[in-house]
Amino acid sequence: MNRKTGSDYAKPEERLKQGRTARQRLGRKSVAKIRASKRSFDPIELLLSKTEDRIPRLLPVKYGRMAASPFAFFRGAVAIMAADLAAHPHSNLRVQLCGDAHVRNMGCFASPDGRIIFDLNDFDETISGPWEWDVKRMATSLVLAGRESGHNKSQCTAAVECFVGAYCNLMEKLADLPVLEAARYQIHRVKKAGPVYDALKQAERANPADLLLKYAEEQPKGGAKFKKVKDLVWPIAGERRSAVLHSLKLYQESLGPERRHVFSFFRPRDVAFKIVGTGSIGLRDYIILMEGNGLKDPLFLQFKQETASAYELCLKSPPVDSQGRRVVEGQRRIQPLSDPLLGWTRIDGFDYLVRQLNDHKSSVNLEKLEAEGLSSLAEIAGELLARGHARSGDPLALKGYIGRPNRVVNAIVEFALKYAEQTEADFEEFANAIKKGRVKVR
Repeated sequence: MNRKTGSDYAKPEERLKQGRTARQRLGRKSVAKIRASKRSFDPIELLLSKTEDRIPRLLPVKYGRMAASPFAFFRGAVAIMAADLAAHPHSNLRVQLCGDAHVRNMGCFASPDGRIIFDLNDFDETISGPWEWDVKRMATSLVLAGRESGHNKSQCTAAVECFVGAYCNLMEKLADLPVLEAARYQIHRVKKAGPVYDALKQAERANPADLLLKYAEEQPKGGAKFKKVKDLVWPIAGERRSAVLHSLKLYQESLGPERRHVFSFFRPRDVAFKIVGTGSIGLRDYIILMEGNGLKDPLFLQFKQETASAYELCLKSPPVDSQGRRVVEGQRRIQPLSDPLLGWTRIDGFDYLVRQLNDHKSSVNLEKLEAEGLSSLAEIAGELLARGHARSGDPLALKGYIGRPNRVVNAIVEFALKYAEQTEADFEEFANAIKKGRVKVR
């Protein structure tokens, strides 16, 4: 969907027509279809096969966390959904996919100018792909998260309707705006959403000094070093420590000149290994404690190993030279504002994303969502996803495909309810595999 220039420039009406024409490839009602019941693969076998470049001894920790609930399983099993989506025709209207769009992958962080914003915050699976794949995954997550937090079917259905409706409405609005105005569009209404407002307040209080107390301890001769936190953080030394510190040079080169200058005032103090998330467990994840103007000016950098997107084979995408760079550039396409220290590097032959570990970060407490809170969060999710897709795709073509939103809304709701049931069935199969010893958990 890259726009052409010069004499090949596509007029707005032609781009709208392109979207309407895409309905011949995938009718709007067909968005609801799912072929998971006629799979050509074993979902548990597929899950267990996606362990390349991971640390074997940590995989039982990942599977243990996935065993907590169907939603936890869903978060760690993006490869299964990618395979299911690829088994069905798609619109071929491409955007930069978040890739792992779900309600746990939204949260707060500090923008380059210091403001606290709420947005998508995990792009490990980002790749160019059909817009509806992100929408289907986020919609399914709303059903699963809603069920986990005690919402009934009608409440979950209402939340998905709010989500898709907000997506379609904002996409139409952005399609009609001047191009630059649409590219820098800000969603100011997030502060009025109850669950998001609470997360923003929490983020205002969160800062690197909190991590200093949680993960490090002052040394008798001055400075601070990481301490061991059971099953979460442990200091590293020797060649591995040296390799991580050596990678800072390549990381600095990935930053813009003005950000490289600011970063030059920090010096590394210590390195540790950290276990993070659910789907990412088993991948290498390092944190560096850095010091600016003394001990009271700490900076925590996270070096997160990145492997190929789960969608790469499904979409027959060409390989990239750096998976870390893929994630960074994908995030920048989707978001108007992101972490000012976002970059990439390489350590011992593996690619890494680099970002701040905790810069006024927080997330929504899904366990405390009330009935209206789920729909309120869903509406924000729809607008965030629409803005990201409009920035990285062609909003006019997407507007042309969607047309009047009712058909797309109804189709996505139908898909989300059916795929949530499929995920629960896969979760039961996963639980049985654990009981039989096929899957090891810790």
